[in-house]
Amino acid sequence: MNDGQEGTVRVLLKDQAYENLKKLILEEVFAPGTVLSERQLAARLDMSKTPILSALERLETEGFVAVSPQQGIVVREPSLREIVDLFDIRIALEVFVVQSIAGRLNSEQISRLQANLQPQARAAQAKDLVEYTRLDADFHLLLCEFLDNREILQVMRGLRDKLYLVVLGLVRSDTGRLMISYGEHEAIVEAVVKGQGEEAARRSKEHLEYGKNFLVTR
Repeated sequence: MNDGQEGTVRVLLKDQAYENLKKLILEEVFAPGTVLSERQLAARLDMSKTPILSALERLETEGFVAVSPQQGIVVREPSLREIVDLFDIRIALEVFVVQSIAGRLNSEQISRLQANLQPQARAAQAKDLVEYTRLDADFHLLLCEFLDNREILQVMRGLRDKLYLVVLGLVRSDTGRLMISYGEHEAIVEAVVKGQGEEAARRSKEHLEYGKNFLVTR
């Protein structure tokens, strides 16, 4: 193997370690507060410590873990300030998005929304929190994708995983709201399809502000 090939393998291993560790955090195999060790992670992922360390540095930068001499490596729970900031960004962008795309969706885009809402309903009824949260994240990203604004879509994609953890915490604390949340998604889509921009914006804002207020006051 030449130097170029070795470098490619190192990059691939770092990316693989990062994706695998983040998946374990998002699926709450490693729940907030879990203390991790490099040795444990290397054994679990069957790789050396070098790509593990690189992945942990990246996850620390993104706010998923905290590394300190006292506690070691700990899976972080989003702080109250982070939750407020994330929802403020969502409210500012998503309300604008749904108002802007109202009445402009084509049949293929509407079908994609419906294809998301149907399994959402099933996940809500079954109280499948992980699946519902995944579909919720996909739903909100779809709306942003349909605006065809690359900057907004890039911001929302960058926030997706942090928002996933926050929303998962929300539905876990308030499982009775799953069907209500699904119904709010349906109402947003209905207003968007009918070209009722102000109604879509109002419903989107109320939907997001409920989540923010619930998490802030719990």
